Amino acid sequence: MKTIYNDLLTAFEIHSVERIRSILNTGFDARSKVNGKTPVNSLTEMYSRSDRFPDCLRLLLEHGAELDDPKIGPVLLDNPDAIEAAVKKDRALLTHRTTMVCAFTPLVGASLLHVAAEYGHVRAARKLLELGAEVDATAAVDADGMNGHTALFHTVNSNANRSEPLMRLLLEAGADTNILLPGITWGKGFEWETICFDVTPITYAQFGLLRQMQRTEEDSYATIRTLLKAAGRKIPPFENIPNRYLQNA
Repeated sequence: MKTIYNDLLTAFEIHSVERIRSILNTGFDARSKVNGKTPVNSLTEMYSRSDRFPDCLRLLLEHGAELDDPKIGPVLLDNPDAIEAAVKKDRALLTHRTTMVCAFTPLVGASLLHVAAEYGHVRAARKLLELGAEVDATAAVDADGMNGHTALFHTVNSNANRSEPLMRLLLEAGADTNILLPGITWGKGFEWETICFDVTPITYAQFGLLRQMQRTEEDSYATIRTLLKAAGRKIPPFENIPNRYLQNA
């Protein structure tokens, strides 16, 4: 069982629908738990982000797996039609808050728009905004005063810069680039957990230059330029990208 589960984790890491299907077809129970964690939670907590994620999740759900919070299902599946149907049935979904483990920017007391932003699901985010989701809705603040961020923060420091198109969507919708937070606890509970103090969307983009965040200099500074422009601020020349010192280190 553990060997099969490890194979499943590898399939989750690379978002291989074919490998997941092959394992499930052996009779592996998609509702089983290993070390207290279900396959669905292992998939959603994985640090990988790609367009194949919804298909991986859909396959697990088709095999009987269940989300801890079913209300976020249409967003995780990046399904705008299902989102619209769900919101028409219950407008309260637009202010619904969910909590789930996240390898990067926290999803604690997060809106559906935060979830879409974290996973880079542009179609889901666009539909939520069309239906009236608040672009600057804030996530929960913890006991230490950390977090309370908007969906924009998930997009400015994203895995492989996946959420860059969603960042532009949020900016077009009027997302505030000047929000200042006491801090964000990035990667809470993971080996790479890092507290980022005095955070704005721009400084959070720059935190992507930290080694543990594994973002590229080019992507980070391109994001900073976009945010500066959106804020109506002067954009200075960035003349040392990639950083020559780091290239020689």
